[in-house]
Amino acid sequence: MTSPPFSAIKQTVFDQFSRHVSPGKASFFLHSGIPLVFGKREGPFVWDIDGDKRLIDCHCNGGVYNLGHRHPEIISALVEAAGRLDIGNHHFVSREKAALAEALARVSPGDLDFTVFGVSGGEAIDTAIKIARKATGRRGVVSAAGGYHGHTGLALAAGDPKFKDPFLSASSDFTQVLFNDEASLAAALGKNTAAVVLETIPATLGMPMPGADYYRKVKQFCEKNGTLLIIDEVQAGLGRTGRFWGIEHYGIVPDMIVSAKGLGGGIYPVTATIMGKGLESVFHDDPFIHVSTTGGADIGCVVARKVIEISAAPSFLENVNRLAELFARGMADIAGKFPDLFAGFRQNGLMCAIQTTHSDYGPLMSKACYDAGLLCIYAGNDTSVLQFLPPLITEKETAEEILMRLHEAFSIARAFINA
Repeated sequence: MTSPPFSAIKQTVFDQFSRHVSPGKASFFLHSGIPLVFGKREGPFVWDIDGDKRLIDCHCNGGVYNLGHRHPEIISALVEAAGRLDIGNHHFVSREKAALAEALARVSPGDLDFTVFGVSGGEAIDTAIKIARKATGRRGVVSAAGGYHGHTGLALAAGDPKFKDPFLSASSDFTQVLFNDEASLAAALGKNTAAVVLETIPATLGMPMPGADYYRKVKQFCEKNGTLLIIDEVQAGLGRTGRFWGIEHYGIVPDMIVSAKGLGGGIYPVTATIMGKGLESVFHDDPFIHVSTTGGADIGCVVARKVIEISAAPSFLENVNRLAELFARGMADIAGKFPDLFAGFRQNGLMCAIQTTHSDYGPLMSKACYDAGLLCIYAGNDTSVLQFLPPLITEKETAEEILMRLHEAFSIARAFINA
């Protein structure tokens, strides 16, 4: 599976990127046969900069493009806001921040009524851990092995060793346990544990699905130990699972929910650390003890409110669940035709992953999907798994095309293996 020569324009972009951004990344994609440079993008589709290759985006940048690329209502909200706003001033009271925080409170469970805004998912996780430490007077943080929470400070320390060790970010305050293993988590909790931070469904780990009772037990263990539970909904939230928050499927209210990626509609970066009134009190002594200069920018808050309005609509979530059923049927058909490659389908709504039969097949299927006209990426911490995250606005006709192209990708992979 090789790619044909590409244009002088694309060569110029790769050369420039290699000289001034990342030669390693440029080399990786050239040698893997995926010389993609995003050009036109619209709805569920992206086109290569040369204009001769259209891909259906089933990666969505980890949920950034839940609503597809350049959703017209999101673009309209941005244009309207740009006509009267800028990022604002984080020191002062903001009408736009207040309105977005109220909208988040309405769609969040329990008493999660307060929000601290940021720019990146890592920053939002950092904020949650800071809040937990100040609220509890403890330092310890427990997370899941193979999980991912971002590349900044405390979020990096809570992540996988391959990301934190090169930057000397490992800390004895941070402990990792097996995901979906209640006994492992219970044993890790101690008198110094401030927080447990878990992705509802860990994407980088290959999207293993938690047991029906897992989060209820985790919540019980945390409450008994005086530990706060932080749920990372950066990928599972905003309707991806067919409910607004993925944690709603498991019947518990965490102490904090973190949202990012799709909250900005793929147009303006906005992130949120959502918490209850009892935790908001950590800022009472000094409300300026945590700031983010561009976090919750006024113009971005308008965009995020439109994202919530679209994603929380019952008809929108009903359509996500209809699409989930369509893909479940289609995957069962593909699994029956490729038992040598297809080991299982992990699914909660449209948060999905295909488990293959070999650790080499996730990367292989990423390339085969590209050749077949799909953008899919393997899970970094389980390379036997191909992540499958179609846009939530996908129409039935496009969903059927995705399944057809996925069938073609499996055929390409099988031919390559048997060559």
